[in-house]
Amino acid sequence: MGVKGLQYFMDRCCPEACVTVNLREMAGRHVAKGQQGCTTTANTNSPTLVVDGMACLRHWYSCKDWVCGGQWKEYMDVLKSWVEAFSSAGIRLVFFFDGVVEEQKRREWVKRRRRVNGEVSKLFRHMKAHGEQPDRDLFCLPSGLATFTSFALRSLGLEVFCSVQEADYEIASYARQHSSLGILGQDSDFIIYDSAPYLSVAKLRIDSLTTLYDRQRLCRTIGLAVSQLPVLACLLGNDVVSEERMQHIRNDAMASYRIHNPTPHRGAPQGQMVLAVSHLVSSLWGREEEETGLIPQSLNLSASHRELLKRGICSYLLPGQEALQQHDTSSLPSAPAFEKHVSPEILKACREKHVATEGFMVYSVVCEGVIECSNTLEDEEDAELLPQALVYKPCRQHIYGLLLLHGHDGSSMDLPAIREWFVYPGNPLQEPDMVHPVPISLPCDQPSLDLLWFGTGPEVSALRLTSFLSIFNCQEFSELYGTIEDSLLAALCLVTYIVLQVQTLSQEDLDAYLSQAVCLRLKSPQELQQIKLPFLCSRAVQLGSLYVRGLSHLLGANCASGCPLPNAALMPWHSFDGRLFHSKYLLAHSGTEKTVLLDSDSSCLSLFLCLREKLTETCRKRGRVLQSRPNLPEQSHKTTPGPRYRERLTGRPPGGGENWRQRGETTGGHRNGGGWRERGGQHFHPRPDSYCHDGEPQNMSRPPNQPRGRSHHHRGRHKLAPRWWQPPTPGT
Repeated sequence: MGVKGLQYFMDRCCPEACVTVNLREMAGRHVAKGQQGCTTTANTNSPTLVVDGMACLRHWYSCKDWVCGGQWKEYMDVLKSWVEAFSSAGIRLVFFFDGVVEEQKRREWVKRRRRVNGEVSKLFRHMKAHGEQPDRDLFCLPSGLATFTSFALRSLGLEVFCSVQEADYEIASYARQHSSLGILGQDSDFIIYDSAPYLSVAKLRIDSLTTLYDRQRLCRTIGLAVSQLPVLACLLGNDVVSEERMQHIRNDAMASYRIHNPTPHRGAPQGQMVLAVSHLVSSLWGREEEETGLIPQSLNLSASHRELLKRGICSYLLPGQEALQQHDTSSLPSAPAFEKHVSPEILKACREKHVATEGFMVYSVVCEGVIECSNTLEDEEDAELLPQALVYKPCRQHIYGLLLLHGHDGSSMDLPAIREWFVYPGNPLQEPDMVHPVPISLPCDQPSLDLLWFGTGPEVSALRLTSFLSIFNCQEFSELYGTIEDSLLAALCLVTYIVLQVQTLSQEDLDAYLSQAVCLRLKSPQELQQIKLPFLCSRAVQLGSLYVRGLSHLLGANCASGCPLPNAALMPWHSFDGRLFHSKYLLAHSGTEKTVLLDSDSSCLSLFLCLREKLTETCRKRGRVLQSRPNLPEQSHKTTPGPRYRERLTGRPPGGGENWRQRGETTGGHRNGGGWRERGGQHFHPRPDSYCHDGEPQNMSRPPNQPRGRSHHHRGRHKLAPRWWQPPTPGT
């Protein structure tokens, strides 16, 4: 959440609350204190810092490039170094990430998404005007950073939780229950909760492990008790009690404050507002000591506003903290959305995977019936490329089908529908898109989710893999399982799906996607940082973000299918680097020879050509034939490369024609009359025949080609070229 104006007040107007603390010294005192007393649990003496992962993302992602889709290998090194700084000081870290958006906060979520949309528009205008990344004031996190960071931290052996309620509440509850050293974040709500000390990640100096903030000193400065802070927070405004609803209370408080304090306080008017409301709260309790309620009756509130204020105050009450009035239960998890469509064992597994950050998407779909996706770097003025939300909609429908349609009688009655809150150009976010599941195309009946998740044996393993591939219309790729790295198989599957869905993708785009996935495996983070980009192309930026969003859909499909691939193989640091992809995009569209595109590495070239042949063949079976269409940059920039490179870039005009809005497309290649918005946001299902492959049913009893280890790392160059592929003739 966050209290309106309180963070500013502490930083600018209340130096008393900003006290520098040394985390190493705090940890030492914590251990000494625990040794003096009688302990009952093994972890009592372990100084534990509870970390708000969402608040740290902007501080963790310090990589130079961010607009191209993320420098993921470098980012992994940053995370390792950050974690090692705390472990060397003997501090145990526990991380929490947001797992749900509570409906009472949906309005605020939408407001923030719209605000970011404006920043994204400015970002693309800057890129098209200057051909370079804008300054940090327009900084946007790479797509999927929160999702992949939670997996990254788990891979480093750390304890990571994904919330099923408001994340701030779970963080404060955990810290209080475990007597933690502190809460590291950047949210003024942590000052309001009566929990562990709130430590600022914005003020953190990782070299010296120093940071600041002091709840008790703040209370002394503003004249309130810790127990009165929730009332202050709600009157100032937070995500539960909107700023507008309590405006009249603040106006009265400010008027009274100015009468008694004619000399403006430093930091006015923000500083005055916090002090004025604090004085109001203090005066009310002073006059009404006989009252036992959380909200003094003399406070000028209507019945509805009083109930809202009560709910806001109760949202700060942690387990074990007794409410003087009735407890608020609005933040408690509701009954599963689709309980009757899955077994109790599946419901339990969904929640466990979600909390442990081992799954993705399944909890939101099965238990909440709602899914959201934040802003993506998409140019609202680009009418050529489909928004990622629409590109991956058929994929999500098949994931929903796998999760919910097994055992369904096929009738339209009681057919489940998922509420999708996806941010994309043209979507006003006034209401969710209602999206129905679609069954995957298999030669057998829709498999039981219990079988996929809990079954054993080679037949089940084969069924998991086929179910996963069917979600992306890539059933033929089952023969590649075990012959190439898992991360490459996933990348091939994803790029094939993108090519099938986005009809404006060209042969050059395909070459850029595949070449960077193949070359990335052999490059260190330092080599990737040294890549020089002559200029930035907004189209390449969108394609980079489109790919990374696709990786999160791979995660969802993998989890729904029973994890035929290790989740580690689907992480972006194994198949994508934004700077590398952008360089390959510029080279591919300049007509660079394939040898140069593949870094003059013969093994990479061989692998690239065989993967491209397999993808092209699969697309051709489905009526999708890629065309060469070099794409010009938007204009000449001051960073435009030399004459030879420029000549290649301007050799042919880009293809274009009608845009996706004019075609009325929701997925590449499909035309359904009228724009997708003109149809009231109702998207049609993919054609059944688009999920067939030569009419030949797949043998579901056949296990994957050969047994192999579960490692997602590359297995040596002897496996770079699959056995089904013959080397091309020289000069291809």
